[in-house]
Amino acid sequence: MLTGISAAFFYLFAFFALASATMVIAARNPVHSVLFLILAFVNAAGLFMLAGAEFLAMLLLVVYVGAVAVLFLFVVMMLDVDFAELKRGALDYAPIGALIGIILAGELIVVVGGYALSPKLGDAIAQKTPDIATRHNTAALGDILYTDYIHFFQIAGMVLLVAMIGAIVLTLHHKPNVRRQSISAQVARTPATGMDIVKVKSGEGLKQ
Repeated sequence: MLTGISAAFFYLFAFFALASATMVIAARNPVHSVLFLILAFVNAAGLFMLAGAEFLAMLLLVVYVGAVAVLFLFVVMMLDVDFAELKRGALDYAPIGALIGIILAGELIVVVGGYALSPKLGDAIAQKTPDIATRHNTAALGDILYTDYIHFFQIAGMVLLVAMIGAIVLTLHHKPNVRRQSISAQVARTPATGMDIVKVKSGEGLKQ
């Protein structure tokens, strides 16, 4: 249980995290949305620090705030995307969005309801917190990811890889009239279709 100043910092970080997360989707300016996203990550890192997971807190700051969110910010500012044009026709997807929102709300209700009915349910499936004096939580986290849940970790990596390849395929557009390398033509080349390398003496020029 959090008491005293720890509880005060918990509610402080939680309030600003929820408020900034709300502003991410409520802000009209996309640059402001990215800035609120960075603020949400910083407050989430504070919550991780209160939970004793300093590795996850630093990972959140270095990777997401220092790389991903800043990359979002530069992409939004450099591309100058017309978001007003992108938002046209968004209401056509409102039924699907509402269905997904109802499903997520139902899942949250099930989780909160299960915790309310059985508060000690999480203790039955949770692993024992390692003793910091004998084993650092970074090493314990590595054991959990790469030993106990290695298959799920690999599946998550494959899902992210497929998503990355799909994004590249969808956004890649070949420009016409651009000469590209043809591996099959290179492999099928013969001496007759090849090119002769001629060493020209200085001052004599190339004789045809």
